[in-house]
Amino acid sequence: MVSKKTVRDLDLSGKRVLVRVDFNVPLDKETGAILDDSRIRAALPTLDYLLTQGAKVILCSHLGRPRGRDPKLSLKPVGQRLAQLLGHPVETADDCVGAAVQRAASASGGRTPGAVLLLENLRFHAEEEANDAEFAKALASLAEVYVNDAFGTAHRAHASTVGVTHYLPAVAGLLMKKEIDYLSRAVVDPERPYAAVMGGAKISGKLGVLEHLLQKVDKLLIGGGMANTFLKAEGFNVGESLVEDDCLEQARQAMARADGRGVRLLLPTDVIVAERFAADSPARRVSVRDVPDGWRIMDVGETTIDVFARALQGCRTVVWNGPMGVAEMAPFAHGSHRLAAVIASLEDAVTIIGGGETAAVVGQLGLESRFSHVSTGGGAVLEFLEGKELPGVAALLDA
Repeated sequence: MVSKKTVRDLDLSGKRVLVRVDFNVPLDKETGAILDDSRIRAALPTLDYLLTQGAKVILCSHLGRPRGRDPKLSLKPVGQRLAQLLGHPVETADDCVGAAVQRAASASGGRTPGAVLLLENLRFHAEEEANDAEFAKALASLAEVYVNDAFGTAHRAHASTVGVTHYLPAVAGLLMKKEIDYLSRAVVDPERPYAAVMGGAKISGKLGVLEHLLQKVDKLLIGGGMANTFLKAEGFNVGESLVEDDCLEQARQAMARADGRGVRLLLPTDVIVAERFAADSPARRVSVRDVPDGWRIMDVGETTIDVFARALQGCRTVVWNGPMGVAEMAPFAHGSHRLAAVIASLEDAVTIIGGGETAAVVGQLGLESRFSHVSTGGGAVLEFLEGKELPGVAALLDA
């Protein structure tokens, strides 16, 4: 079990605290408006705690993948939304390092207990992702304590997640602690029966996760585009569906290992197929034995979800990562939506949603409160479930 010191272990009164948050929110391409503020909301418990402790809060985050300074990826609109949610003024800086930022951190942004200063997008500087020592030192010089509350970036060894910990006492925020605690339960000592539901487009990025899960779970349910590779490996015709032919042998090996370890591995039995990869394409439900040549599998069918639902009944731990179909297209989101409702209805189970697109599905349905934990991470969740050490977590002080 991973155990790290948290904000509750330090005296923060009057201290300047640098907090790495994950404000990498989705934006409207035309207007720049924030489409989903759940990542901002997720940081509020830590920020509220720091403010009640009289800390001077300095926030840093990335947003998107800018190449140099890009006004469209400024964090200033995020600062405005944060102020509304926090019910507290939030100052925004024009940069994240430099003399002007230093003055802002030690003056209006850091002079008064209860002050909040949001630095500009970290990735406006290439040194952030390079984990440049001088850049990390400049960030660290703004504060006396470092708090990492950005689980979604904890699998990256960047200046703001690892570099700064060489210069400041580094602890976990309340969101980071929650993420670690719930995911540790799934990896280290899950209540049984334990089921994992894996979806999403590709198997290649999840082979390590599947191998690790096969040593842990009692049941493994596979849907989404990655199921196509398993179906083809079993000899089914999948038409023009997304398939990773170079992973067919790994899929066969995974199924053989599941069988050898007594893990019940379930694949779709019926699917929704479409003539084209488009929301307005003609579509129909067919058995996996009857996928027409030239058509594409776009979602799992009703019978598959019924089978999955029966398999999940009575499970005490359920982890779900990856949608069951092309959930961003409304006609092919039904399988994911039904599965979300099924898992949300499980009683006496620890239910964990593995971030990314899966969290987006749950959010669209307004079901977040029905799950034990909805992770803010995507890639970080997969690496944690694979048993890998996350650099941003490892760098924090041990409890």
